[in-house]
Amino acid sequence: MLCMFLYAASGWGQSVEEPTDSIIHELQEVIVTAKQPATKLVGSTLVTTIPGSNLADIGNALDVLAQLPMIQVEDNTVSVIGKSNIEIYIDGRPMRDNQELQQILSSNLKKVELLMAPGAAYESTTGAVLKITTKRNFIQGLSLTDQFQLTRRRKWSLTELLGLNYRAGNWELFLNGAVNRSNSFIKGATTNTLVYDGQETVVGSRQNNVYPTTAGSVKAGFNHAKGSQSWGAYYRYNPEQGDFSNDGAEWLDDNTPLLRRIDRKIRAHSHSVSLYYENTFADKYLLHFDGDFRKSRNNNSVATMYPESANPNVNSHDLRQSTFWAGKLYLKFPLGKGDFTVGTQDSYTHTSLDYRMLNEQVSQYIPSSLTDARQTSASLFASWARLFGKLSLSVGARYEYVDYDFHVNGKRDDEVSRSDHLLTPDVSLTYSFNDDAQISLSYKLATVKPPYSQLTGSLSYTGLHEIEGGNPALRDEKMHDVQLFGLWNGFMLQADFTRSLDTYAFVKQLYPADNLQLLMHPVNIDVSALNLYLVWSKPVRCWTPNATFGMYKQWLTLSNTPYKKPIFSYYFDNTFSLPRGWMVTANFSGQTRGDMHTNRFGTTWFAMDASVGKTFFHKSLTVKLTATDIFNTVNNNWTMNTYGVLVDKHQSYDGRGISLHIIYNFQPRKSKYKGSSAAEEELKRL
Repeated sequence: MLCMFLYAASGWGQSVEEPTDSIIHELQEVIVTAKQPATKLVGSTLVTTIPGSNLADIGNALDVLAQLPMIQVEDNTVSVIGKSNIEIYIDGRPMRDNQELQQILSSNLKKVELLMAPGAAYESTTGAVLKITTKRNFIQGLSLTDQFQLTRRRKWSLTELLGLNYRAGNWELFLNGAVNRSNSFIKGATTNTLVYDGQETVVGSRQNNVYPTTAGSVKAGFNHAKGSQSWGAYYRYNPEQGDFSNDGAEWLDDNTPLLRRIDRKIRAHSHSVSLYYENTFADKYLLHFDGDFRKSRNNNSVATMYPESANPNVNSHDLRQSTFWAGKLYLKFPLGKGDFTVGTQDSYTHTSLDYRMLNEQVSQYIPSSLTDARQTSASLFASWARLFGKLSLSVGARYEYVDYDFHVNGKRDDEVSRSDHLLTPDVSLTYSFNDDAQISLSYKLATVKPPYSQLTGSLSYTGLHEIEGGNPALRDEKMHDVQLFGLWNGFMLQADFTRSLDTYAFVKQLYPADNLQLLMHPVNIDVSALNLYLVWSKPVRCWTPNATFGMYKQWLTLSNTPYKKPIFSYYFDNTFSLPRGWMVTANFSGQTRGDMHTNRFGTTWFAMDASVGKTFFHKSLTVKLTATDIFNTVNNNWTMNTYGVLVDKHQSYDGRGISLHIIYNFQPRKSKYKGSSAAEEELKRL
């Protein structure tokens, strides 16, 4: 009875809230009841309404996303089940870091949209798009948000975020600052077994890694909106400092292990500028422009020491610098009883890596090098969507010209440098039987460019017998993606089949040198994969369950070795909305052993996270206590068997811990910044 009373109170609060807000009228068609989160399939998009549901007072936006179908949150990182390379937008602007989600209270959320088949307006590599819409808030003057989070796992970590916002008339000024002091501890062991010089040989190592990092962020900007026209800009500075250490050992066959210590120092910073302009004219034409600039510098020094042996120290230094320019312009207007979007997206990227090996002996097989990559990209895209009764259709295409220029030690590499013309179409069909039953079928062709960190030609020293490196000869991946998505009475089904040509996977193999050396690096592979997930979500009074059962199955053969063992997984999330502002969550998950690309990951049968939270002072203050990996069962064990080298790696992360999260909001306001990333995928590659 108490739960039913709370639901009734929440429903009354929504019915009188902001009657002039156009977003409320937009959401009326997807609201099923004010008592529980309503999820509906609109085209190929899952739309969930938050006001009046069990999730409205759970904490911040990350807490809400963690309890929604098809979405997972781990260590403040958001992922979509069965999808990679997702983009997140908050009120139409791209999310730059997870701190933005932490700053949004769940009570200020209006709706969450999950685009499972993004069209041509997004880069072809985008697997899913998450759009978050907050409530409109017309408070004038100053608003403040302060967050403090203290976490204890094997080490202590601390996060402090402060956001200031001032609104006067048509202007909005904002200033955000953040400091994150994190410290993690990972331990493990790796054994490599192979036949070398006609006999079985074992190369092993033991690791105890400590990762203390201090990162900061300062962001300042403005927005101006008057009538149908708006524009704005921001500047952001991100410094980072890390001092990592690894105390372990390495050995060869039955020889006595050599103690080894690795110290790594990182000093990095980046500057970013973003601006946008948007205008609606003639009551039907929407014009939008985004511009981005980013410049970064990363210094990395590594010292490997063997304190109880005669082996000399191995020191190296690398400097990575990058510059990025991008612009995106599009026009949206009605055409043929549908909506038509046409635009252009262009970018220029310059990245260099200056690697210096300071040990003369090691430099014989790991030489110093200077690699330089420049890429110019120009694309045109168009998409059209229309509703035919119960059937909706969306079609699009994207053409892109890419010129890639790669130099090593000042000399152009003609085998790696190339120019490409890329055409990537997409189509999506959705049929709605009724409000509780829809089905969607989509196809997409994508061209996926490897990250710049994997395109480097330099090698790095990781041990007396081990090397890691990139592969400048990596080709772009061509991926065909067919997806079936259905929704019926609280059940959801996602079936996603992909055929990837020239995607990349990591392998370990012998490296030509005077002594035994193993090289870990990426190579191109062809792989087919099926993702199949069944989801059930149907709130029951104070309890909101969300159960997901899935399977990942791939078809891959590399050097006559098959990698086809399926991975079965489950997620069972539970939210309990209790009286007096209390909220409890209990989430369970697990997976079987199976193959993903060239890795066979270990089993985690049962893992559990839980939290308890409460709001105070009319929801201005939120206090939450969270426990992660309660039974210490999560691992990252995996094996790899490539080119005659069997790798067996056992790792223990420090996922088990407890954290205290305190949020205080004084006249909270959402940002009005409407800018989007001009080239989101290119930023991710950097």
